[in-house]
Amino acid sequence: MNQFGLSLVNLGIGIVLLFIVLIAGYFVFSKITRYNDNEEMARGNEAAGIYMGSKMLGLCIIVGMVSFSTHAWLDMLIWSVIGIVILSLVYIVFDWVTPRTKICEEIARGNVALAQLLRSIIIGVSLVLGTFLM
Repeated sequence: MNQFGLSLVNLGIGIVLLFIVLIAGYFVFSKITRYNDNEEMARGNEAAGIYMGSKMLGLCIIVGMVSFSTHAWLDMLIWSVIGIVILSLVYIVFDWVTPRTKICEEIARGNVALAQLLRSIIIGVSLVLGTFLM
């Protein structure tokens, strides 16, 4: 197979793996929140969309940075799982260190300010984690 064909195959495998990672991440992130992400976003809750979107973007950042350092598909999957765990821990730790702010209740109420803060934290953590992998 020529180089272009091999690159296309690798691209296809990478896209399939990325979708698998994003679906797995969405499932895990939805399970740790105390509100229904799909229902909140369907009814137009901007805060829920921002928060979930930031977690998906964070995963994409991690996967993208892993792909810079290795072309091994197994490494990408392993680091993606670690990324899902770490981004879940960010939520848990943030919820724990801010006991007066009930994150899930505020997001379910549509608190966009809190969603923006969480987006910044999640993207920042994803960038830092990604640089460790490069």
